[in-house]
Amino acid sequence: MRASIEITMEIAGLQQIYAKHPNMKGLADLLQRKDIRTIFLEGTHASSPSFFASAYVKEHPGVNLFVLNDQEEAGYFYHDMVQANGDADILFFPSSYRRAIKYGQRDAANEILRTEVLTRLGKSESVSIVTYPDALAEKVVSQRELDTQMLVLKVGQEIATDKIAEQLTAFGFEHVDYVYEPGQFATRGSIFDVFSFASEYPYRIDFFGDEIDSIRTFEVESQLSKEKKDTVSIVPELSKSSGADVCFLDFIPDTAIIWVKDLMWVRERIQTVHDDTFSPQAIQAYEGEAVDLDNLKQKLVDGPEFLQKALSFRRIDFGHKAAGTPQATLAFQTSIQPIFHKNFDLVASTLTDYRQRGYQLYICSDSVKQTDRLRDIFQERGDKISFVPVDRTLHEGFIDHTLKCCIFTDHQIFDRFHKYNLRSDKARSGKVALSLKELSQFEPGDYVVHIDHGIGKFAGLVRIPNGNTTQEVIKLVYQNDDVVFVSIHSLHKISKYKGKEGEQPRISKLGTGAWEKMKERTKTKIKDIARDLIKLYSRRKQEKGFKYSPDSFLQHELEASFLYEDTPDQLKATQEVKADMESDRPMDRLVCGDVGFGKTEVAVRAAFKAVTDNKQVAVLVPTTVLAFQHFQTFSKRLEGMPCKVDYLSRARTAKDTSRILKELADGKIDILIGTHKIIGKSVKFKDLGLLIIDEEQKFGVSVKEKLRQLKVNVDTLTMTATPIPRTLQFSLMGARDLSVIQTPPPNRYPIQTEVHTFNEEIIADAINFEMSRNGQVFFVNNRIQNLPELKAMIERNIPDCRVCVGHGQMKPEELEKIIFDFVNYDYDVLLATTIIESGIDIPNANTIIINQAQNFGLSDLHQMRGRVGRSNKKAFCYLLAPPLSALTPEAKRRLQAIENFSDLGSGIHIAMQDLDIRGAGNMLGAEQSGFIADLGYETYQKILAEAVTELKNDEFAELYADEIKAGEEKLSGEGFVDECTVESDLELLFPNEYIPSSSERMLLYRELDKLELDKDVEAFKARLVDRFGKIPPEGEELIRIVPLRRMAKRMGIEKVILKLGRMTLYFVSNLESPYYQSEAFGKIINYMSQNPRICNLREQNGKRSMVIKDVKDVQTAVRIMQEIVSMPAQ
Repeated sequence: MRASIEITMEIAGLQQIYAKHPNMKGLADLLQRKDIRTIFLEGTHASSPSFFASAYVKEHPGVNLFVLNDQEEAGYFYHDMVQANGDADILFFPSSYRRAIKYGQRDAANEILRTEVLTRLGKSESVSIVTYPDALAEKVVSQRELDTQMLVLKVGQEIATDKIAEQLTAFGFEHVDYVYEPGQFATRGSIFDVFSFASEYPYRIDFFGDEIDSIRTFEVESQLSKEKKDTVSIVPELSKSSGADVCFLDFIPDTAIIWVKDLMWVRERIQTVHDDTFSPQAIQAYEGEAVDLDNLKQKLVDGPEFLQKALSFRRIDFGHKAAGTPQATLAFQTSIQPIFHKNFDLVASTLTDYRQRGYQLYICSDSVKQTDRLRDIFQERGDKISFVPVDRTLHEGFIDHTLKCCIFTDHQIFDRFHKYNLRSDKARSGKVALSLKELSQFEPGDYVVHIDHGIGKFAGLVRIPNGNTTQEVIKLVYQNDDVVFVSIHSLHKISKYKGKEGEQPRISKLGTGAWEKMKERTKTKIKDIARDLIKLYSRRKQEKGFKYSPDSFLQHELEASFLYEDTPDQLKATQEVKADMESDRPMDRLVCGDVGFGKTEVAVRAAFKAVTDNKQVAVLVPTTVLAFQHFQTFSKRLEGMPCKVDYLSRARTAKDTSRILKELADGKIDILIGTHKIIGKSVKFKDLGLLIIDEEQKFGVSVKEKLRQLKVNVDTLTMTATPIPRTLQFSLMGARDLSVIQTPPPNRYPIQTEVHTFNEEIIADAINFEMSRNGQVFFVNNRIQNLPELKAMIERNIPDCRVCVGHGQMKPEELEKIIFDFVNYDYDVLLATTIIESGIDIPNANTIIINQAQNFGLSDLHQMRGRVGRSNKKAFCYLLAPPLSALTPEAKRRLQAIENFSDLGSGIHIAMQDLDIRGAGNMLGAEQSGFIADLGYETYQKILAEAVTELKNDEFAELYADEIKAGEEKLSGEGFVDECTVESDLELLFPNEYIPSSSERMLLYRELDKLELDKDVEAFKARLVDRFGKIPPEGEELIRIVPLRRMAKRMGIEKVILKLGRMTLYFVSNLESPYYQSEAFGKIINYMSQNPRICNLREQNGKRSMVIKDVKDVQTAVRIMQEIVSMPAQ
């Protein structure tokens, strides 16, 4: 027996082992013989055919076409092949439609993949292509047509940019400011960006005169370059061109080998696609978009025609049975990985059994953490099982009896969902990048908050003459049409007004002092709240609590059986919670994270840890429904563990309640979940060790008071779903221990999202499908008035469907009962206004239909969609909206963005923005939300941070002494000035020719204004050069303002004015300030005495300043500032 520590093996190494399979040589020999046209690989299971194929094509390159039965199978097959071979020569060939062809909705991302396959084949390279019937049903462009439609560019080639632009326009490309989607191009100075349909990234072509200097690909989201290319071919959207009328099989060379799983099924499926598209229903269903039928007819192949062509190729069948009688058969001895359902006794006995029979064990996993966890479990159970971990995973594990090896996957051992990625996901990100950008862009007419003047309206970037130069400023309009111009150096004072959605703020009046008063009022209020928090915190610091013992092996087993992979944040939160429990101070930790981000899992682990030390756990939830739900979750996760879970709420009978209370007092119940009843007088715990509070923000004051008394020496874990903005985390550091879970869990099933017009048939189909797999449906409709007619419509179309209706105008008890019944599966469809976004989690509901979706914001759509897709079934989301042509561009883009991003991860930033607003209010209690509406969200944040810092420095100085000390080694001028402003009459801006579109310039000005460190400035410059070419001198000068301002602030200067060729520095305005005794001021005096000619100190109206002559540009100013900083002090 070898030592049990094994080094991780690369999957390519495993592939080499598998390539020694005798059938490898067998297949090569058979394919050498010209007379053998059909071969059957018999007895392949799970991922063995894909793994075998990947090894085969690596050794024998050539054109291979793999045809699987549907998109999902093909996706996993592609995933398996790419793991070991990389994706350079293995391509995925999808259908160019987002859904069934009959809906006629194309998907740009899929078109890219299709075009890429054709272009690669056109260059007669040896590639392997993975595809499925729906994709083969569509015809493709002929080779001849492809050659005429291609523009090839090489580095060093001479060609005029307008020539390229002309050709691209002829191809149907669209000229835009910034490239986000395939089929667009943009020109800026010497830079030419274009997004071809044959590449997942757009190209950036840099010209020197008319010569192509360099070509590189770039990321859509950041618009920054990735890698260099020597030649690129630019291909338009081929499906639009008229020459699309050959079957894909005509396009591949005659020597190609076709590998098919089930040829007869492929033929049937192609025929079905063909017939479906021309059925009378389909013709009605073309959703308000005119589709040219004759054109579509020519674009589809029918079954027999396809079969006839397929039979002329050499073919390898690898399904359960061969089509027809194969001329040669290669037999495999494989079987699928047994199903363990996380039962580790079974896992251990099976693996030991195979080890004893002399099989080598390989366990594949995408993360080393997982294989380590597995090893830990074996070790703690005392199993002597040695296996080789492999660094990448396949889709389904298998056992090969010929080679005597077991290739197992960890996601099957742990029962996790495994998802495949296609390269096209990149091409979809453009839409979302654009929508996110729109959220942060300033558009004329938006409400903005200026920290000194209050709320006004943004009226655009304007250029105003200033002496003999022009300057770009921001124009804000206040009440009575008063105007304020803000220089681009003080953009950080402006933020977009974010209040509650849909409410118009009051515009401030200038010069009345009302705004200042409001800021002060808010600050005092915040201080009161924060003061209580800090007092409580300091009291807890002195208490002693129970010290838990380190993790037991049961704990490891529980954690390893978690369905999903832990996200880094989740792992960190779990570790922090455990560390708190193991220390002797009572824990008081707040875990925040979006719905479905695994907070409950953290709670389950903490609860179990307490139980293993014979303590009881109380879980407090705001509603009856949640109590029941958590009860189900906890029971399910702790199945088979020595631990008893129960719940209390007004839904339990009196008999149950008294039984529970008795068992609780005797210590027979370990974990009790319930509404605020469980902190009542009648509930007695035998030994309470941990209190878990879920959705803290929903409890009233009285409950919170009771909790405070309980909490002083019991470990407490609080959870909330409203994410807490980063900025607040820091300021609250000293008042609460926070853990924030921000990364969405990987490998959730993506939610298939579709946009339709309101159509009874589609709704009926969706509900029927969900009912056929015993699921439930959410139907969201934001008007209460027409809920009854929708209910009638559903019942008319599906008589056996049980529909319940819920909305905010019902009595809370009624509503609670309805939701409770829905959770209990008494209904199939919950027809509701948007109430479903508040925290209920129904794993059985996997379809959501949102009516009038164009009226919801991105984050609402994202939140509502997040209600489904939480189990291991595939989830659907239907967005019903008027025909896209009737919508505003923003609404259209919003729907498309949400439709494209079917997995949860990407949308999270969208949701963050709105949720931040909700979260901030709840953080400190409900009385806050009024202020947010008055001040706008970002201003509120700034004030909050100031308030907390002031408290720490004044009233609670001794509590935070260490923290304050750490901050005191600053250069002495710094503490005196909060910020330094710069005014100038120089031309400092990015010219219009350099950065087209004012909203983009505004974003860049804001970004520049927030920078402080030199390395950040360098990075900013590099990004500019990459996106726009060489920075013009006035841009360079603008960027130099950043270091100037930073150094001036360090020297205690409040304002720097660069005008008329002089630089004036204004010092701290309070003349009594200790600043004038500080080292910083000493340096300035010193500089002045060394350069008496150019410097001049003056004092006017109680303001001290120094004028330095002959400063004509920012560069000189920066140089002088550096000299002052490096002066020896007086």
